[in-house]
Amino acid sequence: MATIHISESEAERDFAGMMARVRGGSEFAIECDSKVVAVVRPPEEEFRPRLVSELIAEEKMLEADGGEIPVMDEEFAEDLAEIVCARKPWNPPVWE
Repeated sequence: MATIHISESEAERDFAGMMARVRGGSEFAIECDSKVVAVVRPPEEEFRPRLVSELIAEEKMLEADGGEIPVMDEEFAEDLAEIVCARKPWNPPVWE
């Protein structure tokens, strides 16, 4: 299917209609001053959030196969440690 070129204002004016067509398989190139600034298309495969356990298992398989292992950058690791340290125990309400 051919890509449909539209302006930002056209996309804004009928965003719901554009998304309905994307769900039907259409692809849109959104332009500003004749330059493509975004492409909206259906995903190549159905999106499904992945469990952390799946990601860990995938990483272990990569490591076992000698593949490249993803490494957390230092800033992200520091942010994550700060979040974990700031957590408070969860005390859910008691229901009668």
